[in-house]
Amino acid sequence: MTIVQCLGDYKDNHLYIKREDLIPFSFGGNKARKAQLFFREINKGDYDCVVTYGSGSSNHCRIIANECCRRGMECYIISPLEASEQTFNSQMMDLFGAEITTVPVRNVHDTIEGKMAELWRENKKPYFIEGGGHGNVGTEAYVQCYEEIKEYEQTENIHFNYIFFASGTGTTHAGLVCGQLINQDERKIIGISIARKNPRGRDVVIQSIRSYLGDRVIEEQIQEKTIFIDDYTSGYGKDDRRVIETIEMALKKYGIPLDTTYTGKAFMGMSEYIQKEQIRDKNIMFIHTGGTPLFFDALKKIGEGK
Repeated sequence: MTIVQCLGDYKDNHLYIKREDLIPFSFGGNKARKAQLFFREINKGDYDCVVTYGSGSSNHCRIIANECCRRGMECYIISPLEASEQTFNSQMMDLFGAEITTVPVRNVHDTIEGKMAELWRENKKPYFIEGGGHGNVGTEAYVQCYEEIKEYEQTENIHFNYIFFASGTGTTHAGLVCGQLINQDERKIIGISIARKNPRGRDVVIQSIRSYLGDRVIEEQIQEKTIFIDDYTSGYGKDDRRVIETIEMALKKYGIPLDTTYTGKAFMGMSEYIQKEQIRDKNIMFIHTGGTPLFFDALKKIGEGK
């Protein structure tokens, strides 16, 4: 189980943080949790290389590249030209020896198909991981995370009324909602979008929930429990002065690193949602889904404009 810290009173509520960023591999995060399950599947299939997709800011690509490097496997990353900026994550992908192919986003699908076909022709056995670790394996990782939260609640005799986190490609969000629906728990699980807008963002999460649960839960319950807030995003990887200020506050007050692409947006969105909805005297959990290398990209911007 990852560390849960009590941060104390926050906007008249009791705030806790689940430190997925402290999972002990490659700066941790939700993508490290998912990678554990993906590489379990890779072991079963005797695959010898990995193909995946992601931007220059991608925590997922950094962790997959690191695990491939550790195992001596080749890693191929297809990256969209429109989000190929240099970050500490992308520098680490280079360090791990990943082969990065950058193409316009409209060409990503065909480039992936071409790379897979090329590797098969070379008598290799590639394993493909969707961007962000999408799919039922990624969802399962956060069903397991939800069970960890339940275990913590039972041990500490506490109930979290709200759980907030960064919602991106969708399976972290889907896994948590699936865990809630399987257990029939009453609480609000709120994904703060880091890029996608409604209705698409929410629809992707709902599709992942349906894929994982099948007929186990009725559609009405899925719709009720899937809360996807898109009010606080300026686009994937885009800077927002409020996010920078949130990162500075979290570092100074709690000693916790956030980033501009994922967790900083989610923490800011949580804060504004609490104020907007006038939430008081509740137990709130924020899941830190990782991105520590990106914190150092943000650190350069703290203090700018003051």
